[in-house]
Amino acid sequence: MQTATDILDIQRIRNDFPVLHQQINGRPLVYLDNAATTQKPRPVLNALIHYYEGYNANIHRGIHHLAEKATAAFEASRKSIQQFLNAAHPEEIIFTYGTTDGINLVAQSFGRRFLKEGDEIIISTLEHHSNIVPWQMLCEEKGCILKVIPVDDAGDLILEEYEQLLSERTKFVSVVHVSNALGTINPVQAIIEKAHAVGAVVLIDGAQATSHIDIDVQALDVDFYVLSAHKLYGPTGMGVLYGKKALLEAMPPYRGGGEMIKEVTFEKTTYNDLPYKFEAGTPNIADVIAVKVALEYLETLGKANVAAHETDLLRYATEQLSEIEGLRIIGQAKEKISVVSFVMDGIHHQDIGVILDQQGIAVRTGHHCTQPLMRRFGLTGTTRASFSVYNTREEIDRLVQGLHRVRKMML
Repeated sequence: MQTATDILDIQRIRNDFPVLHQQINGRPLVYLDNAATTQKPRPVLNALIHYYEGYNANIHRGIHHLAEKATAAFEASRKSIQQFLNAAHPEEIIFTYGTTDGINLVAQSFGRRFLKEGDEIIISTLEHHSNIVPWQMLCEEKGCILKVIPVDDAGDLILEEYEQLLSERTKFVSVVHVSNALGTINPVQAIIEKAHAVGAVVLIDGAQATSHIDIDVQALDVDFYVLSAHKLYGPTGMGVLYGKKALLEAMPPYRGGGEMIKEVTFEKTTYNDLPYKFEAGTPNIADVIAVKVALEYLETLGKANVAAHETDLLRYATEQLSEIEGLRIIGQAKEKISVVSFVMDGIHHQDIGVILDQQGIAVRTGHHCTQPLMRRFGLTGTTRASFSVYNTREEIDRLVQGLHRVRKMML
């Protein structure tokens, strides 16, 4: 039976990623930190070079050839992302500087305009700090109340507890689609439906989901969805906020400056239409243009094929790591993406990371910007291995060998 790995030709795919072909400390690089950022295929790198070498210009305001060419490429990326998320309108796609920026935009614009003292905001124990701190800041400013959905020992949200938190006072729910620390895939469809039933607005943090899971914002009926390009084989410093058109139109601008205005006098300013109302200043033009190429690259691979390959890596890694004496996997949710987070008895996670790096193996160690989640499990941090389309079983074998060396050195 042909597997996804056979269909994809992983070695050919690896050849598309120049950064993978190097040695670290005299060993071939094994890059297992994809939940932090994915590497970039050559077509994406070429798109960046082509923009700067061929038609670097500011957009929207120029009438010369280069400006018009850059504007067309920039807006083509907006249309591409609209299709990727199945948004109803291109103006529902707002370019940001990343997921964190998108969440802050919603908190500071929607939150300041529509939330008031005593209103309740619900997040979850699985959240990245980026989906905690903006809501805490808003609660301090507006007098709102922050509530948290608990998580069970497997790393799944306790939905019965979520239902108990919901009431007519619930005005906003903001939860992660996929946990960056544990890999848990949350049942966001049910979360959204239950929130809407009490009249709450919902934001989903899709930073970790978009390269692994098909996203259809209309089918989800989600109000806001945020993502980062750099976790999707695209450049850093570029993200997307999707918002329902009616909500975005009702929200005030987040930043003031060029592009987001129609007319400025010293007495009064009138604001631009969507999406430009939220895109003040010169944007990250090259990186926005390159995102379209990243999405096209993923489409050529076939998202279902990528997901199947990554699922195989997750299963294999879980099996192999579970056989290491003293190693305990943290988070074994029913539905996961290709992330394995673990601790080793008597060995600090930072020491694990350092010794693995000496062997050319790149993993992430620490609290993964999820300190409340770590405290829930009684930990200060974990070691996290996260897999992408260009990873192989052989690299997992290298990880296992490296961890045996860690045990030998540290115990």
